Amino acid sequence: MRSMSIAPEFLGALLAMAAASFFCRAGGFVLMRFVTVTPRLEAGLRAIPIGVMIGIVAPAAISGRVPELLGLGAILGVMTVLRNDVLAALSGVAVVAVARHVLA
Repeated sequence: MRSMSIAPEFLGALLAMAAASFFCRAGGFVLMRFVTVTPRLEAGLRAIPIGVMIGIVAPAAISGRVPELLGLGAILGVMTVLRNDVLAALSGVAVVAVARHVLA
């Protein structure tokens, strides 16, 4: 059995991306302390997760391949019904994987 090794460049990039993600989120929480949340702002903030999910899947879906289009549909459906971005992402990945396997 072969042991896996992690390239130092990969580990450095992974840690840098994790830190950037953390500080972007933490910065948002800190800055939102000073913002009055109006109903209009709240509605905009609630719309962000579905926009992010679509932004992630849209470039692949533009190719017009069936698995990616089905994955985009799954993401839209889960976000519309459950409003859970993690479940939407997981469902999209699962649908694409299954569709690629079935259609291959």
